Amino acid sequence: MAEILIVEDEISIGEIVEINIKMANHNVTRVTSAEDAITLINGGVHFDLAILDIMLPGMNGIYLCEYIRKHSEATGIIMLSAKSQEYDKVTCLSVGADDYMTKPFGMQELLARVESLLRRLHRTEGSVNSDEILQSGPFTLDLRSRVLYKNKQMIDLTSVEFSIMELFFRNKDTALVREKILEGVWGENYYGDVKIVDVNIRRLRIKIEEDPSNPQHIVTIWGYGYRWTV
Repeated sequence: MAEILIVEDEISIGEIVEINIKMANHNVTRVTSAEDAITLINGGVHFDLAILDIMLPGMNGIYLCEYIRKHSEATGIIMLSAKSQEYDKVTCLSVGADDYMTKPFGMQELLARVESLLRRLHRTEGSVNSDEILQSGPFTLDLRSRVLYKNKQMIDLTSVEFSIMELFFRNKDTALVREKILEGVWGENYYGDVKIVDVNIRRLRIKIEEDPSNPQHIVTIWGYGYRWTV
């Protein structure tokens, strides 16, 4: 059972999302503004996952997403918006969202994306060996604590970023097509835009590369995908 925050100012949409997520056996807190959400977070309330509308009164959902991400890399974030422009998707993903859905959306698809993201956030200890450590050059990936180190310095990653790194570590020097990364990280039934892969790669490069504009580890294979090399 997860603690899920819904920030949606359209009452009818917020209510139906809340009802369906509760029926999926999760605890739900629903507010109608970013300011109310920030009050809860600053008060010490922890959420496993947040579902945020972009168009909110006062502070918008993009700023709220960025605020949540600065306070927690572990919280999953799904953005909802009536906008479908490429810029809006890229902006949301760039500030830390894990996923993006355009209104109107199917409730079953939203629930599927919620469950998929929660599975990545809550990998059980039994799913990996307690001593399973992946090493790649100066990088160390601890699968139990879900932490990445570079030269013994910890690098904070979101759940999605960690999953991409694990896929890279297990496929060193192998060119991975974007669709393969999408399937390996978001699941084979994910119907989102492959652009989500590119945005997360850009975020990863900022965190791990000495010069993100000239990456030495996450290398672009033009017209195909990416390759991890050390």
